[in-house]
Amino acid sequence: MRVVIAEDEPLFREGVSMVLGGHGFDVVAAVADAEALTTVLAVDRPDVVITDVRLPPGYRDEGLRAAIAARRRHPGLPVLVLSSYVEKEYARELLSDGHGGVGYLLKDRVADVAGFARSVRRVAEGGTAIDAEVVAQLVTRTLPDPMAALTAREREVLALMAEGLDNADIAERLVVTERAVLKHVGNVFAKLDLAPAGAGHRRVRAVLAYLRQRD
Repeated sequence: MRVVIAEDEPLFREGVSMVLGGHGFDVVAAVADAEALTTVLAVDRPDVVITDVRLPPGYRDEGLRAAIAARRRHPGLPVLVLSSYVEKEYARELLSDGHGGVGYLLKDRVADVAGFARSVRRVAEGGTAIDAEVVAQLVTRTLPDPMAALTAREREVLALMAEGLDNADIAERLVVTERAVLKHVGNVFAKLDLAPAGAGHRRVRAVLAYLRQRD
């Protein structure tokens, strides 16, 4: 898989490049600022973009805005934000634009390199990889209909789906059977009125519906 990385810290940028290269990814560009990222994406469509939120020249939200602009030009372009910050406004726009292939991980909460590589691959394949802390900061008010129809356990399962966990992982995290998780996932699909279109696709649509909320 072809990867473009945008990260202003040289050691971190090189470290991510080496990790991904060691897990079978082809890092075709590793840039240090938003302008360079925009230039690369104007002439190439990689399999996944990994970007920090805050990039030169302003160190505010240039990286995230560049990624959103790229997804507008190339709908569905997989983007994984890897940052120390949660920029709520633009994060919501990125995560709820109606397409899959999105992720938002916090640098200091990435537990291991193999897990990170799996998250990158999952996003590149159209799935999601969203840190639980990011979800917590984005979902900060009472859920509107049809979300209000979900039970507390179903919302918990959906939050873990947003992190990219599969049914077996969710069962382990909640200390329940995989069959119980399957039932909860089915209830989520039914209550959100998500017609069958491939289990993976429905999971992404459920997660996007979950994140498509405003304060």
